Amino acid sequence: MLGELGDKVDGSEKADIEAAIEGLKSALQSEDADAIQSAIENVTQKSHSLAEKLYQSGAAEGAPGAAPEGTPPAGGADDDVIDAEVVD
Repeated sequence: MLGELGDKVDGSEKADIEAAIEGLKSALQSEDADAIQSAIENVTQKSHSLAEKLYQSGAAEGAPGAAPEGTPPAGGADDDVIDAEVVD
């Protein structure tokens, strides 16, 4: 996932998440349930923080492909549609 984000994520955030993931991997090797749970919560918190920042930056810039407000959705007013009933 981080590779797909490219330059949308700064280096420190990417390093924090990668460190959290590595911490989870090492916790899995230890087979300590408390350490695994703590590592999962850490990765979850970091990923939620990143998602929130990405969402806010996307909302500020305007989502790509999003129609401006007041624009009807594509295909909404198709004049070639014929309403018919099939009779056997």
